[in-house]
Amino acid sequence: MAKPKIGIFDFSCCEGCQLQIVNMEEELLDLLSLVDPVEWREAMSDKSDHYDIAIIEGSITRDEDAERLQKIRESADYVIALGACATIGGVNKLQNNFAIEDVQIMVYGDAANMPHLASTPAQAIHEVVNVDYMVHGCPIDAHELTHVVRCLLAGKQPVMPDYPVCVECKMKENGCRYEYGEVCLGPVTRAGCDARCPSNGFWCFGCRGYVDDPNLEAAAVVMEQYGKTIDDLKSKMALFGSAQEQKL
Repeated sequence: MAKPKIGIFDFSCCEGCQLQIVNMEEELLDLLSLVDPVEWREAMSDKSDHYDIAIIEGSITRDEDAERLQKIRESADYVIALGACATIGGVNKLQNNFAIEDVQIMVYGDAANMPHLASTPAQAIHEVVNVDYMVHGCPIDAHELTHVVRCLLAGKQPVMPDYPVCVECKMKENGCRYEYGEVCLGPVTRAGCDARCPSNGFWCFGCRGYVDDPNLEAAAVVMEQYGKTIDDLKSKMALFGSAQEQKL
């Protein structure tokens, strides 16, 4: 019996999430025993015209990229958005805070008007095509990706967290970053990272995007308790939260 075909594609990104896949080592070899990689620019030159699963990293910042993405979607049974750039637009959406013409001049200078360099406002993958599953984070947790892929191969629905990072912090008995006078996005950011940043002495940067239904009242209470405001919270959201659906 033929193994399911997987293609891995990248758009505007640093490709760090793909490196997480490469770094899986033995777990990657185990996964490869279950699937047949048929396209992956970082690892092979083969191509295919059909994919059981297409894994897509990066945001869409050009019209030709949107067209290519649509062709991938038409050729794939399932599409998985990989990493913050693909799931929420990532840091690329910072450009959406400015006029795109000004962004192009800043990046390309005198070459800004060349047709092949024309940019569009950054979009997450699901803003262009239908996405079946999302693996959040910057970078991703490779184990979360393998969980999704294995569930799909087994015909099961992957269960992804929809509660805030604060829950994971409490489970790990971390000290709250607000106790250090910091503004942490844990109250509104989707968990699933095992509270990696707060567990290592940093506030949550919000790279996994907002939970679907953030508890705004609880967030406001936290801000008030520590002498912060909702505006303080929003200011930290700019890095990964630019042009996301506003829920605060």
